[in-house]
Amino acid sequence: MISKKAKYAIKALKVLTEEYGKGPVLISYISAKENIPKKFLEAILLELRNHGILQSQKGKGGGYLLRVEPGRVNLAQVLRVIDGPIAPTPCVSFNFYVKCDDCNDEVACALKPIMERVRDANLGVYENTTLLAFQNPSLLETKEIAIGSPIAELVDSVENRMTA
Repeated sequence: MISKKAKYAIKALKVLTEEYGKGPVLISYISAKENIPKKFLEAILLELRNHGILQSQKGKGGGYLLRVEPGRVNLAQVLRVIDGPIAPTPCVSFNFYVKCDDCNDEVACALKPIMERVRDANLGVYENTTLLAFQNPSLLETKEIAIGSPIAELVDSVENRMTA
């Protein structure tokens, strides 16, 4: 489950994607449009700026804007900045690996292969969903995937929608 902070970050990026190319957007505009507490939003936008996703301009006509094109920012990048690891358990994390403290043998662990599949399914969606999906909602259409289907089927499904 993503945090409320991550949800707010994604909502703010949706607004900035809609306004892409039009200049800086005021925090108060984003706050009002997406019903995000202004102080909380300020901290989120600053964090996204510090990680190179946004840039800010001070003074009259200032605000925040995307530093890069919306198609170059995916949800996995955003979630890692805001929430840290995407993996459901630390032992299957690509970027934040830590051995589980209650696990005696990772090789024999019955839970690890399941958590790897959960991680892969989530990453298949997060890494293949860019901010462009907010400008083209058809990119967000879902396809039912049978339980037990290989992750490649999900990734192929997402990639086909992204290139169509």
